[in-house]
Amino acid sequence: MIDFSVIFAGFGGQGILSAGKMAAEAALYEGKEVSWFPSYGPEMRGGTANCSVVFSDEPIGSPVVNDADVVICLNQPSMEKFEKQLKPGALMILDSSLIKTRPTRTDIKVIAMEASDIASELGKMMFAPITMMGCMATATGCFTRDSFEKSLYEILPERKHNLIPVNMEAFDRGAAFAK
Repeated sequence: MIDFSVIFAGFGGQGILSAGKMAAEAALYEGKEVSWFPSYGPEMRGGTANCSVVFSDEPIGSPVVNDADVVICLNQPSMEKFEKQLKPGALMILDSSLIKTRPTRTDIKVIAMEASDIASELGKMMFAPITMMGCMATATGCFTRDSFEKSLYEILPERKHNLIPVNMEAFDRGAAFAK
């Protein structure tokens, strides 16, 4: 059984839960079993939000992730909280536009990218986690660009399909960063 687990974490309103859904949908297009497990505080925007996504070749027994392969962090509190939940040798991708310190662990890989700055250049802050997913997909091979693009047509309402090209540009910018 091959499992791959990701934790997406940040403030509510940053697109954390949506990013997790997109990653889960992309893995479904590749024939994987998937779980998506959201968690957020009582505040709708501005409170903490995170979700865990597990991809597997076999049925998934639990959506709870204790030892993640990847953690994507869009704020300082999330980095501090979730660095403990990475496997040794795992990957943390953090938004260096918003996180000025680095993890204390030395047994993990860290990619610091200015995801919020890239998203701002693209015109919407919601693209920050998309750039980070492009980085993750390229760095780990967890799903392909084509599967991600297909997931957008599934996840985004039809009235937002006009945003798919810029979502793909954000994904590609993150992918280029991982190379």
